[in-house]
Amino acid sequence: MDELELQPRWDYCNNDDDDDWLGVAGKETYESSTAATALDAATRAAVGVGARVLFYPSLAYNLARNHISPGRFHWWDRIDSTNILLGAVPFPSDVPRLRDLGVRAVVTLTKAYERLVPAALYAEHGMDNLVLPTTDYLYAPSPDDLLRAVEFIHGNADRGRLVYVHCKAGRARSATVVMCYLVRYKGMTPDGAYEHVRVCRPRVSLAGVQRQAVKDFYRLVKE
Repeated sequence: MDELELQPRWDYCNNDDDDDWLGVAGKETYESSTAATALDAATRAAVGVGARVLFYPSLAYNLARNHISPGRFHWWDRIDSTNILLGAVPFPSDVPRLRDLGVRAVVTLTKAYERLVPAALYAEHGMDNLVLPTTDYLYAPSPDDLLRAVEFIHGNADRGRLVYVHCKAGRARSATVVMCYLVRYKGMTPDGAYEHVRVCRPRVSLAGVQRQAVKDFYRLVKE
């Protein structure tokens, strides 16, 4: 497998007087960039708080939909032509069921407060668990985490082991990982991977940053 460079390269300007080399226009750009960064950080923090507050209400909503219409609103779905189940956050009672389905590895994309299954329970049922904490809604796993997840899936799938990939609802964070796997090991384009996953699990819906993460990953593995 080709080695992938994940870290960006930065060109540093060595100057003893930052104000001098920035210049007037440079200072304005720098101040604008700093303000935008602060605003972005505040927005991201607000999203993180909102995700925590909405976890249990949204989980209850998903459970209700699954109970009312289990034939249409699946907790998990098999992704065709792969050894992957893509789904929502599992409960402890789901672990034996997943084991019976053949799941031997789990990729968890949730933050700690979203995890309902202790690591010991996975181990008790002979399942490896890769945990890559990612905030819900407007976030995507980092490039490093995407590569780790994709290689973890591949390593298990290559041995015929079924992998359960999940976030809270199985719609965005986990779907982003599955699409990156399809891009890397099934030769799909980002758009092709999105359509493939949507056919298998129609409720999948990615935010702009998650779509961009798949596109960036595609460019990375094709270089």
